[in-house]
Amino acid sequence: MSRRSFSPDFKLEAARLVVDQGYTVPAACKAMGVGPTAMRRWVAQLQLERGGQTPAHSKALTEEQRRIQELEAQVRRLEREKEILKKATALLMSDALD
Repeated sequence: MSRRSFSPDFKLEAARLVVDQGYTVPAACKAMGVGPTAMRRWVAQLQLERGGQTPAHSKALTEEQRRIQELEAQVRRLEREKEILKKATALLMSDALD
């Protein structure tokens, strides 16, 4: 049996049933056709994201946290590129001196 995967939008919709609409976890699970472990994880993640925490190891549920993840990835990429350019410049400078 293979694991089902769900989009961040689906997870957000499911978690909102519990967080915003007052569903119990079992009622939300039945409505969305998912298991309680996944539902509890999504609810906890939504609560953390709304508290300002960006998930480190999973795709964010809220639009704001998704944007933060994208920007953090862009910063990491730019930092790597900057290091490569510094090394290349150093090599060019040492070749010019020789």
